[in-house]
Formats: sequence, structure tokens, C-alpha cells
Amino acid sequence: MTTRPVVLVTGSARRLGREIARHLAQGGFDIAVHYRHSRDEALETVAALQALGARAEAFAADLSDEVACRGLLPAVLERFGRLDAVVNNASTFEYDDAATAGFAAMETHWRANTAPAVLLSQAFHAHLLAAGGTGCVVNLLDQKLWNPNPDYFSYTLSKAALQAATVMLAQAFAPQLRVCGVAPGVTLLSGAMTDGEFAEAHALTPLKRSSQPEDIARAVRFLIDSPAITGTTMLVDGGQHLQPQSRDVMFLARDAAPKA
Repeated sequence: MTTRPVVLVTGSARRLGREIARHLAQGGFDIAVHYRHSRDEALETVAALQALGARAEAFAADLSDEVACRGLLPAVLERFGRLDAVVNNASTFEYDDAATAGFAAMETHWRANTAPAVLLSQAFHAHLLAAGGTGCVVNLLDQKLWNPNPDYFSYTLSKAALQAATVMLAQAFAPQLRVCGVAPGVTLLSGAMTDGEFAEAHALTPLKRSSQPEDIARAVRFLIDSPAITGTTMLVDGGQHLQPQSRDVMFLARDAAPKA
């Protein structure tokens, strides 16, 4: 059993999840690196974390499959012998709108963005009840929940459900388990956004910069280390949520970009 605190970070083979894992490893945590398909990138992440002095191991699971999702946390406990926090970072982000959303898109986003976080929190709480101790879950949300627009309709619904679940799970699972959220703004290039549109979108905030991956990682670490915080969400977005936006920032940036 490791003597360092252990964090499971879902979707941590690449992108934002990898940065969160790296930041936590630098801060003295051992890391369970979860991935779905990105095995080679997960192994690269594990090697990078080990080079920082952390114990790190990779765990494959399709979290949209309930059996696989329920098996992840026991697998982590079997390998590490303890678990101190779970970061629900894995996410699906596909475009639809209010006119095109249907059952298939809503179910795809629910199974990826909402249900796994609930099931992992259930399992973590049950473990803490049996083993003793306390823990923390951090759910990655989105600033657009505080500044809504109807683009990415099914994605936004799934994140809104996760935000509500964050509050209800915090109520249900105290005092053993704290449940918190972090809501990023424009952080990494995603979807159909071009490099130019990303740069434009990143500056469309009161601070003239949105969130960097390191900003999100620091917020996650802060919540894990803050025993008096539960049931609330930190917005880390350069103030983007303060500016009403009728459409997703990708489209606003596209309209604002210089025309050839």
C-alpha cells in the first residue's frame, strides 16, 4: 500500500486530464491514470508521472458501460491499496442544438459526462464507509452553465445534470465524502474550432484571457486540499461567465475574426 495520497483522474491519458495528473503528481500524489482508447498516450503519461517521482498506473475502462464503470474503482483500490480523491474529467463534447437534439445524442452525453461521476462517487463513498477516512470528488463542469446558450445542447444538459448531482451527492455523502466542481472556460482547442478561432475565443473575457490547463489543475488541487469546501463549484474562466453570450464562444470568435 502506498503511503502517498492517491487520486484517480478519469480521461487523464491526454489533454486537460494529463495536465491535472501532472500537477497532482508534482504535489505529492500518486495517480491512477484512466483511459478508454488512448492506451499508448496513457502509458506515456504514466512514464512522465513516474519521472516526477509519483507512482502511476494505467487503467482502461469504457465509463459509458455500467459494468466497466463499476469495476474501475475496485481495480484502483486493489493496485494502490487506498484512494483519497477522484477527479471526473473524462467527457464527450459533440455538437447539436435545440432543433436537432435527440435521444441518441442525449444518452451519449449522459453516459459519458454524468452517470460515471455518480457511480464513481457512490463506490468511493461506500469504500470510505467501510474503510474509514474521508475523501474528495472533483467534477469538471463548464462555465456556460452560468452563462447558457443553446449550442452544444446535449452536452450542456449533461453538464447541468452533473452540476446538480454535485450538490446532491455532497449532501448525501457527507461527512465522509466532499463533492465539488471546477468550471473551466475556453481552455484547449476542441470541436471544430480552428487555431485562430481558439485564440480569438480565449481573449473574449473580461480578463482578456480564459483558463489555461494549469489554472484548472491548480483549482482541482485546491479543492482536494480544502476540507471545509463541498457542494460548490469554482468558475475558472477569466470571467467569461460574466458576459452574456447568445451562442457558443466558437461561433462568436468566428464572427469576430478578420475576414479575408
